[in-house]
Amino acid sequence: MKLSETPLLVPPVPEDNITDLLEQRVAATPDRPLFATPTGDGWSDITATEFRAQVITLAKGFVAAGVEPGDHIAFMCKTSYEWTLVDFALHYAGAIMVPVYETSSALQIHWILEDSGARGFMIETADQFSRFAEVQDQLGKVDLVWRLDEGAVAALGIQGADVDDAEIERRRNLASGDDIATLIYTSGSTGRPKGCVLTHSNFVDLSRNAGSALSELVQQPGAATLLFVTLAHVFARFISVLCVHGGVRVGHQADTTQLLPSLGSFHPTFLLAVPRVFEKVYNSAEQSTEAEGKGKIFRAAAKVAVEHSEALDAGKVPFMLGLKFRVFDKLVYSKLRSKLGGRVQYAVSGSAPLSQYLGHFYRSLGIKILEGYGLTETTAPVTVNLPDKFKIGTVGPALPGHTVRIAEDGEIEVKGIDVFKEYWNNPEATKAVFTEDGFFKTGDLGSLDSDGYLSITGRKKEIIVTAGGKNVAPAALEDPIRANTIISQVVAVGEQKPFIAALITLDMEMLPAWLKNQGENPDMTVEEAARHPKVLAEVQRAVDEGNKYVSRAESIRKFVILPTDFVEANGHLTPKMSIKRDNILRDFAAEIADIYGENPQTEAVQTQH
Repeated sequence: MKLSETPLLVPPVPEDNITDLLEQRVAATPDRPLFATPTGDGWSDITATEFRAQVITLAKGFVAAGVEPGDHIAFMCKTSYEWTLVDFALHYAGAIMVPVYETSSALQIHWILEDSGARGFMIETADQFSRFAEVQDQLGKVDLVWRLDEGAVAALGIQGADVDDAEIERRRNLASGDDIATLIYTSGSTGRPKGCVLTHSNFVDLSRNAGSALSELVQQPGAATLLFVTLAHVFARFISVLCVHGGVRVGHQADTTQLLPSLGSFHPTFLLAVPRVFEKVYNSAEQSTEAEGKGKIFRAAAKVAVEHSEALDAGKVPFMLGLKFRVFDKLVYSKLRSKLGGRVQYAVSGSAPLSQYLGHFYRSLGIKILEGYGLTETTAPVTVNLPDKFKIGTVGPALPGHTVRIAEDGEIEVKGIDVFKEYWNNPEATKAVFTEDGFFKTGDLGSLDSDGYLSITGRKKEIIVTAGGKNVAPAALEDPIRANTIISQVVAVGEQKPFIAALITLDMEMLPAWLKNQGENPDMTVEEAARHPKVLAEVQRAVDEGNKYVSRAESIRKFVILPTDFVEANGHLTPKMSIKRDNILRDFAAEIADIYGENPQTEAVQTQH
């Protein structure tokens, strides 16, 4: 059994809770900007001292409204400054936040509020409230409801004016490290969401140790990041706490259509994103240069960027390659860096694998994408590539305070400072995911190299077993294909079938620009595009490219382009945009049956539509 272990850099302090991170930040750098909010074309800074004062004012409001220590308060809000303000105010009031994705349906809201035993619910918009209103009568325990769009923060501030500072200080000190800090529900990709009990120590110890390991990101002068990943997800939630601990200036932009302008004005030094964001930036750049008649230049520059990064790994950059790289740096790479704000040196990526091609491409732009690995049950990162311990194609070594091992069947098992305490009210599920010696069974498959770097090969429950007995991990096929400009989602199929096939959906955001650059009608419908010869040929090219990563027995032989996309509303995606494979296989069973025909054993195995 292979094992990778990294010792703690910062020893635990069992009595500390999340509020202590803010108290210590204010004591160390009271005037340092911790946040910035948009004001017209610029940003207005909020110092550590100002943030703490706003947190305490809101905490007093919660106390005056009747929130008691230990109460569960649900919160539904897009990524914004208010998100972290409410988060810390609930900690100072002694309460426990239960985040709800802003895209959740009425039934999902009902399940999370009922299962968690939430007493209060803070909601951002009228649309969100309408979904809650559908099930409100069934949630008798929820007796406190606030609306941000109706001025709840200001109103609570006024309501709490008579609450003593001493009462807030008393409440913020009630929780020790082992007490529950938050209850985060899993995304539900493998069934009904389960509530993960994450403790104060999970966040505090992870922030302190990750902050030390990633000191080049969080401790450099002027460190800043723009959050656009939803804060209801543990990945962004942890980063927001880490930034308070590290004194990093944080801005927010929930509207991804405004992401590039916001990056240009905010000038972050590092980013937090999922691989799809990096794919979109690359694909957008490729299509915009194609429209300008400079597509060949961009593709040549991209090829040189990848070769340059690979040469760095090999230990020597040939003279002519270095010369080409310097030319393209002025012509192409500098413009892309400028679009990302001009100061980005690092990006932390998780949730899905990033293609090695893009990892090399961005590295040559001067942006190291530090891929990491973790789950809701691990407060986000267990492993991550570090600025000085960095291997493209892996998710890095174990973070300080963690042990990662690979079980006999290839499952990744972890133990460490950020592993959750239990599933809420679900001792059976809790027992099922821990080994007898206390390791958490992640359900993911992976491998460790000789240097202790982890690579993810798939999910244990998603392995496809073909009729010939071949075990196929679909992620290895799907991820490189999904990087194509016009492809949105890929789902490999083939359980107990003679060959692997795929369901593919088109990216309707990128497709019009691509069609226009191909001299075709950019306004064609998705149904028309799914049958168009040039679209079929491009998807075929992407499938052929993806097949290079696997053996012939694992390769996709046929595909079908669906006249729709997978979205959260139809139950095909989780709130963090992961596919719900079981739902897709059920809902598109007829299309899958058509792929294989009545006698699939005699089907031709040429890749075709």
